[in-house]
Amino acid sequence: MEFFRIRRDIPFMRHALVFNAISALTFVAAVFFLVTRGLHFSIEFTGGTVLEVAYAESADLEKVRQTVEAMNLGEVQVQNFGTSRDVLIRMPVRAGQKQSELAGQVFGQLCTAEQGQVQVRQETTAQGESISRPACLKEAQEPLRLSRTEFVGPSVGEELALDGAKALAFVVIGIMVYLAIRFEWKFAVAAIVANLHDVIIILGFFAFFQWEFSLSVLAAVLAVLGYSVNESVVIFDRIREAFRKYRKLSTTEVIDHAITSTMSRTVITHGSTQMMVLSMLLFGGPTLHYFAVALTIGILFGIYSSVFVAAAIAMWLGVRREDLIKGGVPTRDKDDPSDPNAGAVV
Repeated sequence: MEFFRIRRDIPFMRHALVFNAISALTFVAAVFFLVTRGLHFSIEFTGGTVLEVAYAESADLEKVRQTVEAMNLGEVQVQNFGTSRDVLIRMPVRAGQKQSELAGQVFGQLCTAEQGQVQVRQETTAQGESISRPACLKEAQEPLRLSRTEFVGPSVGEELALDGAKALAFVVIGIMVYLAIRFEWKFAVAAIVANLHDVIIILGFFAFFQWEFSLSVLAAVLAVLGYSVNESVVIFDRIREAFRKYRKLSTTEVIDHAITSTMSRTVITHGSTQMMVLSMLLFGGPTLHYFAVALTIGILFGIYSSVFVAAAIAMWLGVRREDLIKGGVPTRDKDDPSDPNAGAVV
């Protein structure tokens, strides 16, 4: 599929130094904000209380959110899970307060918002054990029910942070090994620098604006790593193909031709992906908001880094035709009319 054709190669590498200087400044700024401000971790990393409530009818999330936020508990997450009647509430750790008491207070406020009263009920479990639980009663009915309370300790949060760092490290190492085997070590170094550039930029945005960094955002960062390396692989593969076909072109000209020839593919793939991500950003609600924000930043900078960071670093590392091609290859001139691939056609 083609959206447009470019007859002349665009001299991307002519401006590589300028754009990489901008990238370096952006990277340094992101690192600065990460060091000085740090990330605003969610309770999945810092610990907190998880409260699950089941409503008799579809829950009004906005009403629930306003009720909980009025208690001034800090950064609170309210979202549906399972069905529209099930609500998950996550609250940060409160110094000097038992988490069980906090859960009871929140449930009491939610019950009051439904014009109900909290009473203690005695129930018998399937194993025959007698237990007591708080119940919200309104005219002999139960408008909402406390399904579960759970406390996530800081030790669990530290374990999640460590596992996330390990996952990021394994992805980076895997990408480098893959590119070194498929192409050449210079491409592996160039791609991993570009990918880490994208990751640090995303983290820098979250540190500067103090957006909440949750497990879903970490998943988005890992997805951006794979997405960005895919764009780099496409360009690297076209560079290797151009080295085979156009023996009279210099390395800079080959890279310009390779990038230009993938422009249509870039517009199609990244454009369609970004439309999906924007849909999540606009209509996905609070649950998917920062996940979509991280993907949006990653996709935009992924395009930029694949062209002006990865390709430029490969050029500066001195990638040559001999690094990618073993044995003799028939010589073809760029302007040879018998060559169906002559010129940049996308």
